[in-house]
Amino acid sequence: MTGHVRGRKSSRERILDAAAELVSGIGSGRLTLDAVAERAGLSKGGLLYNFPTKEALLQAMIQRLVDEVSAEREALRAQAERGRNLEARLCTAALLKLRKGRTKEVANGLLAASAENSRLLDPVRAVIKATLENLKATSDDLDAALVGWLAIEGLNSLVMHDLSPFSEEEHERVVQAVNRLLSNGIAE
Repeated sequence: MTGHVRGRKSSRERILDAAAELVSGIGSGRLTLDAVAERAGLSKGGLLYNFPTKEALLQAMIQRLVDEVSAEREALRAQAERGRNLEARLCTAALLKLRKGRTKEVANGLLAASAENSRLLDPVRAVIKATLENLKATSDDLDAALVGWLAIEGLNSLVMHDLSPFSEEEHERVVQAVNRLLSNGIAE
């Protein structure tokens, strides 16, 4: 099992977990390597062995979020109904998982860190570009796929920044409309 030794988390995973907890609580701007090492139960040297700088730690945290969304999409693939705009449906379903719980708080904290260093978002930019290319290559109805993807990205953005005017019922209504759009396509 990758990252685990006899059922225990690796020091790298413990560091990323500790950093995520701290970012959720205090934000990335006040995150220190000392605080992460203490929360992870490691020496600062142990932390620095895995992540020599705060930037390296933040980059790994962002990559971890990207990997979590990708893993979620692949997990959904096993249960997904085949049919129209499959990749777009998988993409939007995985993105919807972002708005809940720790992932939202960590993503918000990391977005704040990217204001000081926009390069931190390079992995996210790469995923967005790859998603667009994938949708172009696989969609039965590209217009529906693009509109659906953008709608969910916009909805997530509002939620992630605590700007959403939508009730939970209205949010679900938008999600259902996107699902219908992706399943049925855009009527000409």
